[in-house]
Amino acid sequence: MIEITDVQIVFPYKDDPKNKKLKCFANIIFNKVFIVRNLRIIEGGKGFFVVMPNFKKKDGSFQDTAHPLTNEFRQTIDSKVLEAYERALQQHRVVQT
Repeated sequence: MIEITDVQIVFPYKDDPKNKKLKCFANIIFNKVFIVRNLRIIEGGKGFFVVMPNFKKKDGSFQDTAHPLTNEFRQTIDSKVLEAYERALQQHRVVQT
């Protein structure tokens, strides 16, 4: 059984005016033995959402380098990452004040 054992949130060093919707990066650790890096948390019109790591293809489209195969596991990843983001955001705000 795959278990998400840790989620690491990484805030950008400085805000990028070209990419105001990017809020942070996330790394997910599975079963304490496998990490997927560079997920992104984006602020969209309906709230925050998680974007899986991807690369740009020659035709200009993007392809995920890692992604869940079921909607259920996708929802699990989204909820764990967004919960970790909320916790990190609260800690980040406390440090800045």
